[in-house]
Amino acid sequence: MATAAPPVEWETCAGSATGECATIEVPIDWADPAEGSFQLAIGRLPARDQSKRIGVLFVAPGGPGGSGIDQYVLNPGIPEDSPLRERFDIVSFDQRGVKRSNEVRCTQELLDQRPAEFPETEAEYQQLLDYNRRLGEDCRELTGAVFDHVDTASVVRDIDAIRAALGEEKLSFYGASYGTQVGQQYAELFGGRVRAMTIDSNMDHSITSGAKYIETASADLEGSFHAFADWCARTPDCALNGKSVRRVWTEVHAKAEAGQLPVTAEELRGELMSGMYSPEKQWFPLAARLAELADGTGPLAPAGEPKGETGQNSYQAIWCQDWKWQVSGIGELRRYAERANRVAPYTRISPFWSDVTSCLGWPAEVRNPQHRLDVRDAPKILLTKAKYDVATPRAWNYEVARQLRNSALLEYDGIGHGQFRRSTCVREHVENYLVSLKTPAPGARCAAVWPTAPSATAEADVVRPTH
Repeated sequence: MATAAPPVEWETCAGSATGECATIEVPIDWADPAEGSFQLAIGRLPARDQSKRIGVLFVAPGGPGGSGIDQYVLNPGIPEDSPLRERFDIVSFDQRGVKRSNEVRCTQELLDQRPAEFPETEAEYQQLLDYNRRLGEDCRELTGAVFDHVDTASVVRDIDAIRAALGEEKLSFYGASYGTQVGQQYAELFGGRVRAMTIDSNMDHSITSGAKYIETASADLEGSFHAFADWCARTPDCALNGKSVRRVWTEVHAKAEAGQLPVTAEELRGELMSGMYSPEKQWFPLAARLAELADGTGPLAPAGEPKGETGQNSYQAIWCQDWKWQVSGIGELRRYAERANRVAPYTRISPFWSDVTSCLGWPAEVRNPQHRLDVRDAPKILLTKAKYDVATPRAWNYEVARQLRNSALLEYDGIGHGQFRRSTCVREHVENYLVSLKTPAPGARCAAVWPTAPSATAEADVVRPTH
């Protein structure tokens, strides 16, 4: 007879008037619980109307490495006026290896040596392998036993432990970006415990080819860029209106490649990619940034936060236990870049090339390698996607929809990453489904929303791309 989970002891989260925080104990290794356990941090926003409460909506953050507690409990990741806040307890976590849950830590000096350029020579390739090995060993030493068990399959078992601890027979689920992979695999292992599931901007964990992964990511960066250029041509307040954005970009990129700008070509493509995540916030400042660089007046990218002796490295540690890449050497890696440049002649290879190269030589076991989904017991799952998405490309979303036999696909005709917060139409469909279990009609689409006026507070933030 199974032992009942101990009740969760909630306390008000530090710095929050309404959020509740707690920890539950979970095994380091679900396959061998005798290895030990650690405390998993969870958070909750109770339903506003307990008389109409449907249950728990578990919200999985992106990344990997994003803090669900920060995003959905301490901050309104689900808008305050959403019916989801009224009808559900919003529950999230800092997944294993992230922030409050035994964060993956590494020596900052070593993290600062991370290769910033795509390897071009055999010597650079070997240096990359050696660096990844040394960094991984350093992270393992500083993090402890959890380091080798941060794969997504372990994460979804943690979520089911949260469900049991909360006394819920079933969960409703919303996940965006990397959180979609968490949702997909939860539905695969625990489909009968899902009441409803929306997965927004989908990862495709069935891709085994590094060439295909980089090529599809590069194709959506190119498509997003062309949409940006066309938008600027018809938007009077765009800083490049009246000019050929494609020509300006080509000239600026060539200057960066020649070392004539305060940014490298890799950094410039990173800024472009960052601007494609949220057009409504980023396209006006991105156009202004390119105009400044074209005029020779563009400043350096903003400096990062001050650094300590160690830094977090959750993304790489989690990622490299989920993705196994077979790369024979520098020649094959060069061919990946050549394929990407053919499908993206303006924007070239996506900065997500590092999702492949960062795992080459990584010392941890790939515990959750790529596979096609086999979801049998879950209810109908709602997928949402954009026309172009630099972080989770259209090709990935279509492939996941094919693998999920019982699913509905809602398409947003605009650009960007994470559609629930981007489109009122998408948001209403998602909210209606999660509350009423009614999916959109087959072929449902939401019209694109284009930026119309620059925001006084928007900035062209440059961040390391994440899913």
